[in-house]
Amino acid sequence: MLEVIGAGLPRTGTTSTKAALERLGFGPCYHTFEILRHPELAERWLPAGSGGPLSWERVFAGFRSCVDWPASFFWRELAGAYPGAKVVLTVRDPDSWYASFRVLGSLSARGPMREDDAPEAVRPVVAAMTRLRPLFERIGRSVFEEDWRPGRVPDEDRAVAAYHRHVAAVRAALPAERLLVFDVREGWGPLCAFLGVAAPPDGPFPHLNDAASMRRMFELMHTEGRVHVPFPPGG
Repeated sequence: MLEVIGAGLPRTGTTSTKAALERLGFGPCYHTFEILRHPELAERWLPAGSGGPLSWERVFAGFRSCVDWPASFFWRELAGAYPGAKVVLTVRDPDSWYASFRVLGSLSARGPMREDDAPEAVRPVVAAMTRLRPLFERIGRSVFEEDWRPGRVPDEDRAVAAYHRHVAAVRAALPAERLLVFDVREGWGPLCAFLGVAAPPDGPFPHLNDAASMRRMFELMHTEGRVHVPFPPGG
């Protein structure tokens, strides 16, 4: 059962938040990278690609929290399905968010790797992401209000406007006591206070998933046929 719902857009510190939630005992935390590590999870999302219903208990079986797309796109539905869960809206400066989102788009634009051309070890991952493409396109159309698809980046004005719409919608929909608007640069303090737990005594707040790590992940899939994710295995 979900106890923490991440409502932030991708590239707002979602991977750092995943690592932090797991350090605080709210793991495993569902992130898009879980599909790269466990491509069989993609099948649980497939009905949503055409607007069909999802079984949240099935989608998040074994997880206690979630962040990033596709999960964060459904923040409203998840908040209703799990009324006891708290919601964390990750935010960052909109201009730096757009620059980071563009990096992600430029990496994806290398092209969807075809399953037949992919190294054997990553073929299940490529197949899973190919099957999820209709869902991500649906998410993009809704968020950016245009015909968006993975690998395509909206112009900055449209994207930043979408960012502000999203933040405003989450703020307006949830009571203050249930919502934390969180910039990962703030570290452990606000997140721990919101969740009612103590900060870990060993180690700083995790800061993961920078542009270099994303670039490395894509490169290794193409060149070495392996998936590298920017957080330790077993999270």
